[in-house]
Amino acid sequence: MPSPKNGRASQEPVSVKLDIVSSPENTKNQQSKVSSFVEGSPSELTDSENTKRITGFQALVHLVKSNMGTGILGLPLAIKNAGILLGPLSLLAIGLVACHCMQILVKCARHFCHRHNKPFMDYGDTVMHGLESSPSSWLRNHARWGRHTVILFLLVTQLGFCCAYIVFLADNLKQVVEAINGTTNNCSDDETVMLTPTMDSRLYMLAFLPFLLLLVVIRNLRVLTVFSLLANVSMFVSLIIIAQFIAQEIPDPRRLPLIASWNTYPLFFGTAIFSFESIGVVLPLENSMRDSRRFPGIMYLGMAIIIALYIVIGSLGYLQFGDNIKASITLNLPNCWLYQSVKLLYIIGILCSYSLQFYVPAEIIMPLLLSRIPKRWALVLDLSIRFMIVCLTCSVAILIPRLDLVLSLVGSVSGSALALIIPPLLEIITYYSEGMSPFIIAKNALISMLGFVGFVVGTYQALNELIQPRTLTFPNSTTLVR
Repeated sequence: MPSPKNGRASQEPVSVKLDIVSSPENTKNQQSKVSSFVEGSPSELTDSENTKRITGFQALVHLVKSNMGTGILGLPLAIKNAGILLGPLSLLAIGLVACHCMQILVKCARHFCHRHNKPFMDYGDTVMHGLESSPSSWLRNHARWGRHTVILFLLVTQLGFCCAYIVFLADNLKQVVEAINGTTNNCSDDETVMLTPTMDSRLYMLAFLPFLLLLVVIRNLRVLTVFSLLANVSMFVSLIIIAQFIAQEIPDPRRLPLIASWNTYPLFFGTAIFSFESIGVVLPLENSMRDSRRFPGIMYLGMAIIIALYIVIGSLGYLQFGDNIKASITLNLPNCWLYQSVKLLYIIGILCSYSLQFYVPAEIIMPLLLSRIPKRWALVLDLSIRFMIVCLTCSVAILIPRLDLVLSLVGSVSGSALALIIPPLLEIITYYSEGMSPFIIAKNALISMLGFVGFVVGTYQALNELIQPRTLTFPNSTTLVR
């Protein structure tokens, strides 16, 4: 179900990540295209339109990149919260279920594209049409609320990413600055030192605020593409250096518990769901491909790579550092310039990624607020609202200065809803009137129930840990020598 409208933007690394929610105007424009585009056959596209679309390999790269954020750096601590045996197994199970829910979403979107003769349908529109086709009159009458709910969860997810990025930036810069006098060129001792803090991490968050305000002024996707490229390169190099370090001289794993306390398992669930953050990009990716019929195979391959990478990084990180693992594995790296550069590279990558993540909620909120404003005030109000949203994300980060809790909260609240709860229910209401086997209904109901339990328990545990923390994530002064 390709659309020539979105094909141009999808060549850029940024646009696929940012095209999570299509505006009603875009959808109306796409409806005017020839109905043959619905079938997704490259033979039905003109040569110019086909060359502007992405290949299968490019779609695979975008899918993998969409999951490479701060979530992967928090997975070692997540494995600790679940146990060295239960953690990787649970991560595998959650990844498989998340991949299955992506396939459900794609199938339902294709179903309604064919039914309504549309070239493309985003997540919100798919849910709205699913509710309109349900046997319940109440659901049909409130179908638009389904679309609004999805948009709300997408807003929470994207702004949650922004909050997590601010906490990550502050924590890593804080450690670099405080340990700079003790940093050496010798990495052979693998010495990790965190000196006595001289400034609270919240002040570092405020120090980043002017730079964030300048970044969100940029509204041109072509300019943001430069930031996307810089973020990709810096984070890719950082992950390679991190992976080669944690794979060296792994301590005896028998010292670690196979299954951790059930009180901390909900925190694992929230962080794991946060890491699988690509549910919102699967439909734009499929829409942007030259041959969308190849997308399911590419999606399975991409998710297999992502799941394997997550399990390796999470397990090796916990095995390497054990109970001393921090909320971000970068905070455990040795105090030499090579590994300090990893933190600096990731700081650059995450700082650039902030403007990209911010673009999505801005594109959702701005048209709604500026639609009835005179044009002469539009620019001033646009910038003012952007600045207010940035200050809001910074304020939330200051109120919740623990990266692990931010990841768990965002994952439990919006991640579980978008990735686990909504897609199975969507399949039931979409195909129920056409006949569904009891096994599929039971399977989808079970997935949604598990997602809802994770939603409730994970949110409760994260809030409880925030209100009554049992341990400090970052002690005032620690010295660890491996």
